[in-house]
Parts: sequence; structure tokens; C-alpha cells
Amino acid sequence: MFRKTLRTLRRALIAALFAGVTAVPAGAESLADAMVAAYRHSALLEQNRAVLRAADEDAATALAQLRPVLQWVAEHSFQKINGLGIGRSTSIGLQAQITLYDWGRNAIAIDAAKETVLATRAALVGVEQDVLLGAVQAYLDVRSATEQVDLQSNSVRVIGQEQQAASDRFEVGEITQTDVSQADAALAAARASLAAARGNLEVAREVYRGATGRAPGQLEPPPPTPALPASLESARQIGQRSHPAIRQAQRLAAAAELGVAAAAAERNPILTGQASIGRTNDFSLPSQLETNRNSLGASLSMSQTIYSGGRLPSAHRKAMARRDEARAGLLQVSRQVDEAVGRAWAGIDVARAQIRAIDEQIVAAQQAYEGVREEATLGARTTLDVLDAEQSLLEARADKISAEANLQLAHYQLLAAMGLLTVENLKLGIPTYDPSAYYNAVQDAPYTSRQGESLDRVLRAIGRD
Repeated sequence: MFRKTLRTLRRALIAALFAGVTAVPAGAESLADAMVAAYRHSALLEQNRAVLRAADEDAATALAQLRPVLQWVAEHSFQKINGLGIGRSTSIGLQAQITLYDWGRNAIAIDAAKETVLATRAALVGVEQDVLLGAVQAYLDVRSATEQVDLQSNSVRVIGQEQQAASDRFEVGEITQTDVSQADAALAAARASLAAARGNLEVAREVYRGATGRAPGQLEPPPPTPALPASLESARQIGQRSHPAIRQAQRLAAAAELGVAAAAAERNPILTGQASIGRTNDFSLPSQLETNRNSLGASLSMSQTIYSGGRLPSAHRKAMARRDEARAGLLQVSRQVDEAVGRAWAGIDVARAQIRAIDEQIVAAQQAYEGVREEATLGARTTLDVLDAEQSLLEARADKISAEANLQLAHYQLLAAMGLLTVENLKLGIPTYDPSAYYNAVQDAPYTSRQGESLDRVLRAIGRD
């Protein structure tokens, strides 16, 4: 009767060991919720949006170089000449100056500034990918850590029952004190593993809080993994076309090419025009003569550097070196994207193979565990054999939790490696930052109230007024 009751208890405990891991709470947070929260919370995105707005202003500044500069000038002078008396002069006027022709110098600067803006936009997309991937990692870590805690908690309960059963069997003389001590040691080890799992969960929760700005609640199981391209080569081609790091490097290389042209253009002449209007008041002592005169003037000037002490040739050589640097950087980024795609693709294959093997391991380990338990009730196995079989089953279940999380993460790493891990491509359904809105407001270097009001609306929309 005692053995029959014990077998029933064992079956119930085995069922509890696995039921606790698969329970899904109602109303839990989804992976999409975590990514949305991370996108809205990220200070890194805010920082890089500000970097982009600064690049937009650089483009406006470059355009302003083609426009006239108007300034007022006021001057007062005092002069005393021995034997001739004292003279004072006061003048005020307006001066306007404009570059009439510079043989393409400013046009090149404007094009380079625009390329820099586009490169900075691509960099912002890269930061967005990093933020979303960090949210995915944090989400999966919390899920895995929670499942590990549940698994270890059930293990403590099962081993606790095993330890109690061992004590009962010792009382009736079926086993020795050594068997009881082995059960005690296994229970203590299970409790230590549970404490470690709880610590890992607290760490994962803090990382999640940092990524999303809030503590994790109950988390849903991850959604079905994203669809994969037909082949690794297809994934690599998508990465070469879409990855923001490659687009950024391409724009930087284009800007570097323009930098060479700009350095060469510095040797060209520049033609400027200037106009002025003013009024001057002169007063002298002892004659007490005061005169007022108005002035109106205009002038043209052209200048060109003939000799710069080697500065201009050096700047040209430096620009060519920067161009070579940007070209090599583009090649390096392209290779890194290929590598990242390959690593993510391999990670998916490895995780799938691990899960298949672990599933077989779990089936075999569960059968072995149940068999050893039955044999132990007949005296053919020791308590240590039972505990070893149970530990093998526990380790297999824990390995599957990690492998499933790795499979999910590898899919999203592949999306990131292809440049597709963005709010838009994931269709998260939230308003996103428009990188062109600020540029459109400032591209003409606005001064009029109409353009200024448009800029004010943009600033209010992004919360930076």
C-alpha cells in the first residue's frame, strides 16, 4: 500500500514539474509591447535625433553662404591734433555683402552637407535597430529567467517530496541513512539553484526596465518567429541593400568625394559684391564746425590665393586620404553585414538542431527517470540513482528553455543584420519620428515668420520647443 501511494505521488509530482513551466497568464505583455515601450523610452534615440537636427542645420548653414549678409555698423571716433584742435566723428550705416560667384565652392559644400544629413538619418535607423533588438533581448531574458525560476521551484518541490519519502522509507528500514543524506544534499543543491535563478531573474528585470522604462509584468510567450528569406544568399543580398550601416557608409563616402572637390575648389577665385549706405557727423574744435554727409557706395572684388605656404595642397591631400578612408570603411561595413547575416543564420540552424536533440533527450530522460524510480521502489536502485536521473531531466528542460530563447533571438538578430528590424518593417502600429520634418523646415535657412512658425510646429511636435 505504501509503495502504491508513493508511485501515485511520484506521477503527480512529475506532472507538476512540467505543468508549472507551460502555464500562460491572461492579459500578459507581448513582445511588441516591449519594443514599442523601448522605442518611446529610449534616450539614445533622442540623442541621435538631436544629432540629426544638428546635421540639418549644417545643411541650412551651407545654403546661407550663398545669400547676402546684411549688417549695421556704428562708429564714433575722437582725435586730438596738437595746434589744430579736437575732432569728433560719428557714423552709422548699413552694409550688404554677397558672394556673386565662387566657381562651385559653396555648391559643393551644400551637396556635402546633404550627404551628411542622409548619412546621419541612416545612423538613426541603426540606433533604432539596436534599441529594438535590446528590447527583444531583454524580453526573452525575462521570459527565460522566469521559466527557469518556475522550473527550479518545481524541482525544489519534487526533491522535497523525494527527501520526505526517503525519510519515511528510512523510518521503516527500507533504506539507509546514507540515502537520506543524499536526498538532503540534493534538496540543498536545488534550493541553491533556485536562489541563483531568482537572482538571474532580478537582473533580467532590471535590464528590461532600463530598455523599456518600466518593470516587466506577466509576459506572453513570444510570437511565431519572423519568416526567413529563401536562402542565406538572399538574406545577404537584402542586408547589402537595406542595412543602415551600409547606407550610412555610402553617404559618408559620397561626402568624402565631395570633400576632395571642395578642397580643389579652394584654389579657385571668388567674386563678391558689397553695397553700403550711411550718414556721418563731423565736429571740430576750436572752429566749432559741424558737417553732416550721407554716403552711398558699391564695390566688386575678386580674389584668389596664389601661395598659401602649402596649406591648400595639404588640405587637398588630406581630403583624398579621407576619401580613401571612407571607401575602405564602406567595404569593411559591407563585410561586417555579411558576417552578421551569416552568424544569425547559423544561430538559427544551431538553435533548431539543439531543440530537436533536446526534445529527444527530454523524452529519454523522462523515461529513464520514471524507470529508475520504479526500480528504486523495488530496491534495485539507490536514492542517488533517482536523484541523478531527475537532475538529468531537469538539465534537459533548462537547456530547452535556453535553446528556444536563442532561436527567437537569432531570428531577430537576422532581421537586424538585414536592416529590417525597424518599427515600420515590424508594423508595430505607432507614430514614428519623421527624420525629414525638421530638415524641411530649416533647409531654406528660414527667417520669415511663415517658415519660423512651421519650424515652431515641428519643435512642438517633437517636444523640443
